[in-house]
Amino acid sequence: MSKLFSPLTIKSVTFRNRIITSPMCMYMAEDGFASNWHLVHYGSRAMGGAGAVMLEATAVQADGRIGVGDLGIWKDEHIAPLAEVASFIKKNRSVPAIQLAHSGRKGSTWALGRESYPLMPEDKNGWKVIAPSAIAFSPEHQTPREMTLEDIEGVKQAFVDGAVRALKAGFELIEIHSAHGYLLNEFLSPIPNKRTDHYGGSRENRVRLLFEIIEKVKEVWPADLPIAVRISATDWMEEGWTGEDSIWLSTKLVEAGIDIVDVSTGGTVPTAKITVGVSYQLLFASAIKREVKDSLLVGTVGMITSSQQAESILINGDADLVFVGREFLRNPYFPLEAAKELRSEIPVPKPYEMAF
Repeated sequence: MSKLFSPLTIKSVTFRNRIITSPMCMYMAEDGFASNWHLVHYGSRAMGGAGAVMLEATAVQADGRIGVGDLGIWKDEHIAPLAEVASFIKKNRSVPAIQLAHSGRKGSTWALGRESYPLMPEDKNGWKVIAPSAIAFSPEHQTPREMTLEDIEGVKQAFVDGAVRALKAGFELIEIHSAHGYLLNEFLSPIPNKRTDHYGGSRENRVRLLFEIIEKVKEVWPADLPIAVRISATDWMEEGWTGEDSIWLSTKLVEAGIDIVDVSTGGTVPTAKITVGVSYQLLFASAIKREVKDSLLVGTVGMITSSQQAESILINGDADLVFVGREFLRNPYFPLEAAKELRSEIPVPKPYEMAF
């Protein structure tokens, strides 16, 4: 059997293979509620053979949505429709996973497909955004309100409440979103974080909120279920967060008892120059993996589009998991096709057996 299709057990959860659907915002929810659209979208990836199906950035507060159509987990009423999605994923032998998120200064947008534009608080469906400091993401975005200590406590509790609801909905893996210039990443990066209190300044201060959230979430999330953290390994800016910072952060995630670090990059500032290509973020995941070795599972993401490419990443020891995004949008059955190409066995839904 190929490395890509070898099972992996993390605590009490067994993944049938190393392919995880990367969380991608769909902007198809109303008031945060999952619908039949989400059931079909995520369910098809489970039927397609993914080891885990991770739902998109799911807002822990209403004003923590990136866009108007984001999924939400900020109220108990969201649990039941999310539970339908999680149940279907699990029935199709995939691990149901969900990303818990807060947008910070990049929130209050209207988005769908390639179209996106920021909304002002006075616009229809818009809201006031918050951030570590009162610095706008771009000239087109609104200037956020600098968070008070009370705001910070509220966000911490929102992540805890979101984890409780995720558990009730049947998810077996949660990912704390600390990447792509959203709220927790904004605290980490010295570019948007200009605070002078104990949440700003030094690197140790800037990571404080993330680790306080991890500590509190672990109090309500079962010890036998895994937790992941998504990071932007670099801001792609000299004065920003760097790959060396991420190696250091990953060693701290080990100490905090995190199971998976999901390594992406960028998103903190719109002016960053990023050279995008095949596996363009892999070098950051690989550097982290060399440092943490077997003490932390490392996931990589970014332009992973073929079975041989994914297999090589794992064989070379650059990562333990591959998070696949756009390829899953093009082909929900990517794992089934990859298994056939790599001559590996994978359970195929009975009605599809003739095709695979």
